[in-house]
Amino acid sequence: MAVTTKEGNLQAPTRHPLDWKNPDFYDKSSLETELERVFDVCHGCRRCVGLCQSFPILFDLVDESPTLEVDGVKKEDYAKVVDNCYLCDLCFMTKCPYVPPHEWNLDFPHLMLRAKAVNYKNGDVKLRDRILTSTDVVGNLAGIPVVAQVVNAANEFAPTRKVLEATLGVHPDAKLPKYYSNTLRKRLKGHKSELVAEPVGKTKGKLALFATCYMNRNEPGPGEDLLAVLEHNGIPMTIATQEKCCGMPKLELGNLEAVAENKEFNIPILAKMVDEGWDLTALVPSCVLMFKQELPLMFPDDPDVQKVKNAFYDPFEYLMLRHREGKLKTDFEQALGKVSYHAACHQRVQNIGQKTRETLALIPNTEVEIIERCSGHDGTYAVKKEFHESSVKIVKPVVKRVKDFNADHYGSDCAMAGHHIENILDNGKVAEHPITLLRLAYGI
Repeated sequence: MAVTTKEGNLQAPTRHPLDWKNPDFYDKSSLETELERVFDVCHGCRRCVGLCQSFPILFDLVDESPTLEVDGVKKEDYAKVVDNCYLCDLCFMTKCPYVPPHEWNLDFPHLMLRAKAVNYKNGDVKLRDRILTSTDVVGNLAGIPVVAQVVNAANEFAPTRKVLEATLGVHPDAKLPKYYSNTLRKRLKGHKSELVAEPVGKTKGKLALFATCYMNRNEPGPGEDLLAVLEHNGIPMTIATQEKCCGMPKLELGNLEAVAENKEFNIPILAKMVDEGWDLTALVPSCVLMFKQELPLMFPDDPDVQKVKNAFYDPFEYLMLRHREGKLKTDFEQALGKVSYHAACHQRVQNIGQKTRETLALIPNTEVEIIERCSGHDGTYAVKKEFHESSVKIVKPVVKRVKDFNADHYGSDCAMAGHHIENILDNGKVAEHPITLLRLAYGI
């Protein structure tokens, strides 16, 4: 029989497990060989030039090299490309025609992750980056009563910001998160719903929230809003009994052993909750993606990781699954007018569709404009001295869309992205999480 050859880009992208325990994964010579191979393909294509700064930097390096090809680029300059990748995954999901199952087998984000892991293993990591990615440690310290107020005041004080710039390389114009001593965990402590779960479709009808270090310490309000929205819709909610950081900041640093340590803490707790009949969710798309994609790719043979993956939902994905079965209330009391909604990269690559936009569009007299462009924040990228200006360049088209739409409300599923937009927009309007807007529309 004749063998039929299919173009890889005409099939659904396939993500291979991350071979991070293979010694060759950390071999610098092997890594550089693969970087040169992939960079050569990217140079010949250039469809991804409009995404993050990694690609313009790569193409400039090629175009300014003696040979005008990748072989003319110095190996030490590869780091400039790696450092500007913040693993948003959009090149893999939306641009690259050579992802597996194509025979060229390109996974640019995971190649950048491998390079970051090699750098970390070789000690090529700044103290600043170790601190910024230690979210549990920093949050526990900065969230202490009185200390939280001092940290928040210092982060708004220009002389202090200059000190942070000089000592840690934190850009003085970057918006830093606030810290709350009255955390989300404290606010929800003792909450016990009297509602009875009603399973419909894929959903079990009751949700356990993985609070995330950011929503717990830095922005607890949307967690309370989620509770109000869910219980208004007859969905009991609880909070995970314990948790550590999901591991995404350490993943982006290349510290895969730290990711594994946090996984060993979080997964047994979440798997037990799944066994008790709970579906799972989180209000930070990166955390949802960690459990739905990155951990399963790092630990493909761990049954509890797969169990958690299958039970994890984006909150608006969950609401729309309920709506499909006629179980989402649409008794909205307040129109929102014009809403500029920024779709976070780590939500888009979950391949669930525009569930936040679809939910907000149910509200009468509400016009939702979705902005599917990266904000350039990435949790830490936008606050670093050497990358802040690039992050501003990336977010400016998003800010322009919000301005041009003359939005009554704007925000993102990623609260950090929302505040980055807010920082550059600088018009006195505050970014609002979509779950906060939904609660506002319900009037609860």
